[in-house]
Amino acid sequence: MNGKPHATALLGGLMEPLARCFTPQSAREILAIKSDEPAQLRVAELAERSNAGSLSPEERAEYELFVEVGDLVALLQARARSYLADHPGT
Repeated sequence: MNGKPHATALLGGLMEPLARCFTPQSAREILAIKSDEPAQLRVAELAERSNAGSLSPEERAEYELFVEVGDLVALLQARARSYLADHPGT
């Protein structure tokens, strides 16, 4: 994943304007985001094959996309948790 630090920094910069749009309800909805079962199974399969060194280039790209989307969701969820911690009882 070449460029990962750059992509992470870019996403971090984009999070601030998004975080300013949070409401208690939107923050809770972001925290509820989870992959569906087929996606979880596919990621597990790709992870296992990646660890074994047997991914095709297409599968590696698919796996990297899953990881990047997961990183984005994790950043959003961290901001949502922070928002809710700063706005208790709302």
